[in-house]
Amino acid sequence: MTTLPAAIEAILFSSNRPLTLRELQHATDSDRTAIENALGELREALEGRGVMLMRHHDELHLATRPAFAAAVRRALRPEVSGKLSAAAYETLAIVAYQQPVPRSRIEDVRGVNCESVLTNLELRDLIAEVGRGSGPGQPKLYGTTMRFLQVMGLESLDHLPKPSVGG
Repeated sequence: MTTLPAAIEAILFSSNRPLTLRELQHATDSDRTAIENALGELREALEGRGVMLMRHHDELHLATRPAFAAAVRRALRPEVSGKLSAAAYETLAIVAYQQPVPRSRIEDVRGVNCESVLTNLELRDLIAEVGRGSGPGQPKLYGTTMRFLQVMGLESLDHLPKPSVGG
């Protein structure tokens, strides 16, 4: 691994939050192409290791691979957070696959009012407002967050399972 990927790894490891490509460019005094190449090199270097490089749009973060999450949880003994309900998982799936998506579309798919479920998912930082729709009242558009990737153990949205078709 060359110097730039190692520098990015150290920066992401030391950060307590996801960082943007622009922040990495500034910190390393590198252009976007160099950063993108270094990220590819870092991702390859982390194959088969206990951590992975996660990417959500232009945000990057180093995180534990899902296979090792239980062991890390036992070692760190964090407070147990409540499980998500079936309704929450269903709503989260709709947001993940159709983002950016307004509440009305989620409710059309689910067939029920989703306001409280969406509020709960926002409070857990699994979804966030990512813009406003062009329709009447300019409704909130929801999208997933970096926390969503962490909880689901995904490197990026490109790693979402392909939806099955049928009925």
